Amino acid sequence: MQSTRLFVLFALFSAGACAQWLNFPTPGIPRTKDGKPNLTAPAPRAPDGKPDLSGVWMHETTTVAEVRRLFGNRLDADIELAPPGMEIGTQHKYAFNILVDFKPEEIPLRPEAAEALRRRPRNPANVCDGSFGIPLAGLLSEPIKIVQAPRLTMVLYEIDNLQRQIFTDGRTLPKEMNLPAYLGYSVGRWERDTFVVESAGFNDKTRLDTMGHIHSEALRVTERFRRRDFGHLDVEMTFDDPQTYTRPFTIKVPHELLADADIFEMRCNENEKDRIHLLPKE
Repeated sequence: MQSTRLFVLFALFSAGACAQWLNFPTPGIPRTKDGKPNLTAPAPRAPDGKPDLSGVWMHETTTVAEVRRLFGNRLDADIELAPPGMEIGTQHKYAFNILVDFKPEEIPLRPEAAEALRRRPRNPANVCDGSFGIPLAGLLSEPIKIVQAPRLTMVLYEIDNLQRQIFTDGRTLPKEMNLPAYLGYSVGRWERDTFVVESAGFNDKTRLDTMGHIHSEALRVTERFRRRDFGHLDVEMTFDDPQTYTRPFTIKVPHELLADADIFEMRCNENEKDRIHLLPKE
């Protein structure tokens, strides 16, 4: 019942947000004869000749049938697995379980981390509690927006109004991070037409998925962005956390351009009265 209330709330916010930009054609979008965005046109280029990654992007979604096949009744039984307020079928499978592709006997989770996962508090997932970091913030029901500039690339998340700075001014990651951050610290470089981002300096407060897979402050993430044409962006992410996982692992998430759309503000704590009803009773 509480999750249903939150879903209706999010649906109302989404409907109002979309209406703000109804039928506004984004300038500079190549179009077919019928006026629709031509997503197979060549990728745009920045003034330096590199592909321009700027745009509003939505990750590939996992169908309801596939989510049910992968997770079965756990969606109904596990109050953490499915984020409240988000309709199943609008997320990516890695949002539920980042290790879903591994066979049970091959999961690269250290025994102490597996025990921590088993004993995790069974509180419902909440988009307002600050626990969404990389990659979860970009795998839920909301798009992201990339803004590419000569010495800095920004990734803006609709979820929780999160934002990342990726420095491309030649700096490298410091060897020691004095102030661990929810989204870490990121630097980027180009390898031909692939944008490579290295991130470190994470705190250990976020989770990699709604199932609750943890990470330590030793986590390092390497992302590879390749815009193969105007409307398609391939994103590969490699996670290396030797304190939590026995070896690095990689996920690949295709994205599609939302050509005539934008991201919107998300203010889920203003006048919010549902969280107290979602918490387990003592």
